[in-house]
Amino acid sequence: MKITLDLDALVSEGKLSAAEAERLKGFAAADTGELGSNVLFALGAAAVATGIGVLLPALETLVALGAVLFAGGFWLRMARVARWNVFAQIVMVIGALALLGGLGGLFGEQLWVRIVLTAATGAAAILATSGLLAALAVLAFAATITIDVELWTPTHYLAVAIVALSALVLGLYLLSLRLKPVHERLAIIAMRTAILLVNVAFFTGSIFGDDLLGWSGLYFSVAWAIALLAFGSWAVFANRRWVVNTVAVFGAIHFFTQWFMALGAQPFSILGGGLLLIVFGLALARFNRWVGLRRADAQKA
Repeated sequence: MKITLDLDALVSEGKLSAAEAERLKGFAAADTGELGSNVLFALGAAAVATGIGVLLPALETLVALGAVLFAGGFWLRMARVARWNVFAQIVMVIGALALLGGLGGLFGEQLWVRIVLTAATGAAAILATSGLLAALAVLAFAATITIDVELWTPTHYLAVAIVALSALVLGLYLLSLRLKPVHERLAIIAMRTAILLVNVAFFTGSIFGDDLLGWSGLYFSVAWAIALLAFGSWAVFANRRWVVNTVAVFGAIHFFTQWFMALGAQPFSILGGGLLLIVFGLALARFNRWVGLRRADAQKA
């Protein structure tokens, strides 16, 4: 567990001695030095790999370099050398991106390959404990079920995408409750990415509808409003601040999309929309302050 403390403030308040503060600062300096060297080594490895890729420009080269980087980082992770953890994580992420990107470029037109690569991205996220790869795995999942790679156009399976991503959100949330903190963080990052994508799919559907099912934008507008209301109500009672803020933002986007589609961009509609946006912002700020006070009271108790 990492905790951020203001050592100078603790010393001035008499909660920490000056000698103890200096000792803790020494530990921080050592960690900072190791972090710097790890980042430099990782940048060096990335530069060497880029140079090789430029000299041998081919997707096969990208796959080979990615495999070498990921395997090297994974070996360092398994060796449990604490001072090389950051370096190992960085090269594993770079290697996974290169390896999976190269394989996708070579064989990505086949659906089963895209499914395997999506699962592999999720597995790489777990091995590298990378939030970036966890988010990319969800994006790859969404692309697999909505993009026709032969034409690179949307398949308009928006209703299917919304249902699938909503199920993914629920599954990741339930999974996060049973994981250790390091992997719980990955599940939460993936879940939040899926929540954003669900709302983007609803937004797209509310404007363009779904060609496959023949649904107009009205179906998606009503369903989106109900989903936001239900999800936001749960988030308030469950004290999930990020979810509440996200619901508020997309609720405002939904409202103003319908507002201007119905009233058009005229002076009075813009004025009314601006005033309502201020009211929404004040309400959200009040909620965040209330949550902060509740947490402060809980810590005192």
